[in-house]
Amino acid sequence: MPNRPNPAKLNALQLKTLAILQELARSGVGMSEALDDGSVALNRLPRPHGDHFHVGAALVMAKDATGLGNPAVFNALHRKGLLTRAPDGRPALTAAALAYETGIDGDILHRSDH
Repeated sequence: MPNRPNPAKLNALQLKTLAILQELARSGVGMSEALDDGSVALNRLPRPHGDHFHVGAALVMAKDATGLGNPAVFNALHRKGLLTRAPDGRPALTAAALAYETGIDGDILHRSDH
């Protein structure tokens, strides 16, 4: 039996936000820090300049990132076990969040072809 798409039943805004947070966690470069429990703490959230912002090697349109400023989205991700707090209070993606297939990465994370 194949894996069920979107097993946590995230809505579109939650999926977009999770995809962006996953890219932040994977980009490293001062943006995130791996923790002993397998989660990844996020050092800071990106700020748009104009109509977009950069996350690692990807470009994200600001219109796709409205969930980053929405506490209800973060609360939903926390309730579903995908987001937690690092010991120092920073938001942290759980191991389950890092492995979660959003299926929308290619739609909102725009990468250069060169």
